[in-house]
Amino acid sequence: MKLVAVPGARSLRRQLLTWLLLPQLVLWIAAAFFTYQLAAGYANRAIDAGLSQATRALARQVKPQDNGLLIDFPRAAQDILESDPSDRLLYMVSTPPGQFILGNKHLPGLPAGAAPQIGEPFYYDGVLREPQHGEVRVRVAALQLRYGEAGSPGQLLLVQVARSSANREELARQILLDMVLPLSVLMLLMTLIVGAGIRAGLAPLALLQRQVEGRAANDLAPIQLSAAPPEVRALAGAINALLAEVQHSVAVQKRFISDAAHQLRTPLAGLKSQTELALRDADAVGDPALAQRLQRVHESAVRSAHLINQLLTLARAEPDSASRQDRQLIDLRRLATELTAELVPRALQAGIDLGLDDADEGTPPLPVRGILLLLREALSNLIDNAIRYAGRGATVTVRLRAEAGRVLLEVEDNGPGLPEAELEHVFERFVRATDEGSGCGLGLAIVREIVERHGGRVSLLPLAPQGLLARISLPNQG
Repeated sequence: MKLVAVPGARSLRRQLLTWLLLPQLVLWIAAAFFTYQLAAGYANRAIDAGLSQATRALARQVKPQDNGLLIDFPRAAQDILESDPSDRLLYMVSTPPGQFILGNKHLPGLPAGAAPQIGEPFYYDGVLREPQHGEVRVRVAALQLRYGEAGSPGQLLLVQVARSSANREELARQILLDMVLPLSVLMLLMTLIVGAGIRAGLAPLALLQRQVEGRAANDLAPIQLSAAPPEVRALAGAINALLAEVQHSVAVQKRFISDAAHQLRTPLAGLKSQTELALRDADAVGDPALAQRLQRVHESAVRSAHLINQLLTLARAEPDSASRQDRQLIDLRRLATELTAELVPRALQAGIDLGLDDADEGTPPLPVRGILLLLREALSNLIDNAIRYAGRGATVTVRLRAEAGRVLLEVEDNGPGLPEAELEHVFERFVRATDEGSGCGLGLAIVREIVERHGGRVSLLPLAPQGLLARISLPNQG
């Protein structure tokens, strides 16, 4: 049995990974965005605190007098504030509605609609446009103060202190990196853990696939998944129910074939005997036409009896029948020697030179573990096929040797052989490569069934200039 993928069907593992990891990726991006915003907020707070102190310190240097304002801000202090071009602290003092008094007149003004409270810093972002530095994004703190004589409305004084946003953004990016990198590592670890979890979760399905794919087409034993999750056990149970129905159907067919074969053996044996007697009587009477018709009946009876015997052998070689038979250590050298000797008279009658080529004769045996009756039948079928189809005057040789932990048994003939296209096809049941002889197309199918039940392989190889080599390879138990 083989599991077939439906075209267009997506992998279950890929779907699980997608549905588990895609939300993590979305959350990771969202977390990075909110982390950056949070980091920028904290950086703004730190910068705003410094700007607030600077504005108040600068405001304290502005002192009202009778005829105006006294600004106690030495030039050296101004140079120190603006000494770092990458992080300058800029300032401006003005009296609304915009009369510049001191500082950098390029500082951005208050945003439209802004209404800062007197004595409380007001923070905003702006763009500083200077001819020598171009456009620079800055963070500004503005502090409005009222000055004048007590009891009078007085005038408003605006003190602005600005700092470049570059350091703030760099700080925010650094905080983002410091938080995102560990989050990325954690996400990678989670991905590996999720992947391992999915593999572990889908392991019973992989085991189910191996159990189904790794068995022969006629192996209908139940699938064992007792430790699997309930969902997989339910699937295995459904497959087992289907296998049980198929096994029951196959068993019914096998019983019918076996019973029918047993029932037919006796009448066919009687028919053979009666036709042989009738042939003698026809020869005695001297009726050639009757003898010819009786000969055809006799050949049909012989062929039917051979078919019945082959069907019975095939039934015994099936997995369920073979599993119930005892296996033992068998000396394949001795079996081949005895069987070849038994078939020599039949080969001589067919005009075939049959012999055993055993270069290691007399050496230790070549043991294989199996069922003696079935192995004998397999070897007998190979030699029988060679005798039947090699043709009168041909030579059939049986060879044995040990090679790389296996026992090789070969039956070679120098007959007409087979086309290469038929070398595999003839192992199928009821397939005959020629119409000659009285075969039924089951001999090689029986050989393959028996050999595979013993953990071996059988193959047919063409020989040059003509001939055929049948090779059986079985595990060496020596």
